[in-house]
Amino acid sequence: MEKALQTMIDNMPEKTGKSLNEWKTILKEKSFAKHSEGVNFLKKEHGVTHGFANTIVTLSKEENNSPTDLVDQQYKGKENLFPIYEAILNAVKTFGNDVVITPKKTTVSLIRKKQFALIKPATKTRIDLGIKIKDKPTTDRLQNSGPFGTMCTHRVQLTEVSQVDSELIDWLKEAYEKVS
Repeated sequence: MEKALQTMIDNMPEKTGKSLNEWKTILKEKSFAKHSEGVNFLKKEHGVTHGFANTIVTLSKEENNSPTDLVDQQYKGKENLFPIYEAILNAVKTFGNDVVITPKKTTVSLIRKKQFALIKPATKTRIDLGIKIKDKPTTDRLQNSGPFGTMCTHRVQLTEVSQVDSELIDWLKEAYEKVS
């Protein structure tokens, strides 16, 4: 994942006409409220392809926050949910050394080549865990993706650490294995 991103950054001047730092300067002057506004601006006004535009906007927003800062901000006022988050990560780290944990502003993506799960502290009392397992029937616990839309196929609502059980870990492992 990091190698592909670095290649994209290295190719940016040739493919887009500007370096990442030059694009960041342009975006700072505009200060878009939404991610999509920045992407659309780069595509329409500068002819940047969607992939590069998305990467530029993402990297320009996250440059001021370390991954730890991003996670800390997500759980501010929701500290009671942090043990659930940690239990999910501890389980996923046992799947293999190719799991990439990518904190973003409001979520943490779990990636193996492609995203297979997404952790989001949805409320002060609940984490929504998005899981991508195509063709898996929903159940009372393994619900449809809800607010995750097409990013995930299913959602599990977690309110206590004991819910990070063997059934949940099996679903995460299945999602992990399907993106290999």
